Amino acid sequence: MKKSTYLATTLFVVFTSTAFGQYTISDGKHVLEISGSFSSFLNLRNMKPNELDKNNDRFSLRDAQIQFEGRVGTRVEYDFQVDIADLISGGADPENPGLMDAWMKYKIPHWFDIQAGYGKVNYSRSSLVPFNYTAFWQRTEITRGNFFSRRDVGITLMKDFWKKKINAQFGVYNGLGETTLRTTNDASGKFEYVGRIEFCYPSPFRHRDIDDKHVPIPMFALGLNGRYANKVLPLGEFFPSGSAGDFGFKVFSGEKTTYGLDFAAQWMGFSAQFEIHQIKGTPSDTSSFLLRDLNQTQTKGYFLAGGYYGQLNYHSKKLHTIVSIRFDENNLSDLIPGFNQRFSGALAYQLDGFNSMIKMQFTHILKEESISEARWTDQVRIGWQYAF
Repeated sequence: MKKSTYLATTLFVVFTSTAFGQYTISDGKHVLEISGSFSSFLNLRNMKPNELDKNNDRFSLRDAQIQFEGRVGTRVEYDFQVDIADLISGGADPENPGLMDAWMKYKIPHWFDIQAGYGKVNYSRSSLVPFNYTAFWQRTEITRGNFFSRRDVGITLMKDFWKKKINAQFGVYNGLGETTLRTTNDASGKFEYVGRIEFCYPSPFRHRDIDDKHVPIPMFALGLNGRYANKVLPLGEFFPSGSAGDFGFKVFSGEKTTYGLDFAAQWMGFSAQFEIHQIKGTPSDTSSFLLRDLNQTQTKGYFLAGGYYGQLNYHSKKLHTIVSIRFDENNLSDLIPGFNQRFSGALAYQLDGFNSMIKMQFTHILKEESISEARWTDQVRIGWQYAF
């Protein structure tokens, strides 16, 4: 056989459209899937009376993503995903950073999988649901990346049991979240430890908000999450800019314990999600602003923060439409009275399933906490997401 003929018969390249706009290239052993997405929306807000900054309405390019997912044989997987729009803008939003994934995974048969690199931390079901598979333009405040990080650099062990109905993950990470790429680790040199176990019944449950398959048998998933870090900085040292998040306690000098529960269910186009999370923070500095200038007797040296949300969805095959509503409540500190409450609704029309959707989200602020007040009362986002 001629060399050219041999190469032609042994090396084949197949381009096929798959479940989410993916195209596949394969030589028999190495499989590479290429996909991407764009999304853009118009943001409109009702500003509060006497608010000085009235010029807030805008068009936004949320995503301009490209993703490369690969498999080598049956043991090696990798994923590289980047959002060019956020790289150009600085990638400061933890919900939607510039670099989204850059990791490798090695599968040890009958034992466990090892994943190393940068990617999503296995904590919170809502955080693990891809943006494209929800009707909303934004996650709830508790899960969008200001209470706890959504991505980090580290190593994760993964194991499933009982025909993948039980999934367990444990990881060790730098603990600086999305800002970890700007440096090595903070001066404390301590890591963050994260664990999650999920129980699904009667079969494995995808990380999706919407039951577009209209499963005929009720399904549910229950997840338990926990994470711990004890990062005490030496005097005169600081964390990278932005690592503390909007509320100042995403990363701080001291001990932080976070734990939560999430639940999801679906049946015949109906689906529901519920999550609740709590943070206990013990700053190393007793004069930290996180203790709100209160004395040791009042604070006992720590603060509590957290929140919860509930969400209901319905998918209509006939109308190619998704309707979602949700309520969320957050408490940024138990040392100060007050909490935040928001109601949101979303409507999505599927031009081509999840590959092409027109999405609209409405958010109304019901109550606010004094230490975090928005400049607006109502917000509407309407736009288009397209995957290729």
